Amino acid sequence: MRILITGGQGMVGRNFIEHAAAKDHEILAPASSELDLRDAHAVGCYLKEYSPDVVVHAAGRVGGIQANMHHPVAFLVENLDMGRNIVLASRHAGVKRLLNLGSSCMYPRNVANPLREEMVLSGELEPTNEGYALAKIMTARLCDYIGREDASFQFKTLIPCNIYGRHDKFDPKHSHMVPAVIHKIHQAKVGSADTVEIWGTGKARREFMYAGDLADCMWRALAHFDTLPSMLNVGLGTDLAVLGYYQAVARVVGYSGSFVHDLTKPEGMAQKLVSVEKLEQWGWRATTSLDDGIARTYQFYLEGLKA
Repeated sequence: MRILITGGQGMVGRNFIEHAAAKDHEILAPASSELDLRDAHAVGCYLKEYSPDVVVHAAGRVGGIQANMHHPVAFLVENLDMGRNIVLASRHAGVKRLLNLGSSCMYPRNVANPLREEMVLSGELEPTNEGYALAKIMTARLCDYIGREDASFQFKTLIPCNIYGRHDKFDPKHSHMVPAVIHKIHQAKVGSADTVEIWGTGKARREFMYAGDLADCMWRALAHFDTLPSMLNVGLGTDLAVLGYYQAVARVVGYSGSFVHDLTKPEGMAQKLVSVEKLEQWGWRATTSLDDGIARTYQFYLEGLKA
């Protein structure tokens, strides 16, 4: 197939392209400098020129709690524009299959875990990343509406849990929790610091999956598109307290200091664990252990420091 993947220069996109299945297909992965997804006309022209067989929408403005809180306008508008433009341009160009990546941020903040696909739009969103979540919800709904109007268009959405891995961002200003923790603990180790600070109590629970596993699921989705549900969680089905992730990274990095808690900082949702019932019924399960995933990610981080 000729596959267009947006966000091909990002963590998810690069893991998708590195997957063994990619060698059997033609992959189009334009950088943002080549194709600005916020420009509807440019997106339409690109789709018309290259006529991909399938589109994978993995692009987005992403970041942790700090970034989402400081730039809510950009997280809402840019992600909404990107999603709207690529989905509508794909329909206009006659692309019959589109795989859209959502986010577990789409789920309400006060519903019982694990989070089932039918819970989307059933309650209030988490305020710290509401803009990003709204954009992801609207793009997923647009995909669904297009299929309702014309069943020949199969535009489907995967909802991954939190992701970390190779090609991640490690700058604490822009990164998610696991890469930020890797950076913090590595710096503490080389600087011989006695303590590392954790935002909040460390009791909030999170589900983090290795990006290589998400890429594997994405490739299975493309190979079994007809059986793929219109909206499907992709996760582990198990979670860990934030403190547990700090301890796991310390174990892999070899840091022996202690942790201190800044109780003035926000923690976000108390828990965010996706249901994998439908995922396992569909026939897929993640295989990378937490320590193995952190070790691969830490190795990538160290390689970046040497570059």
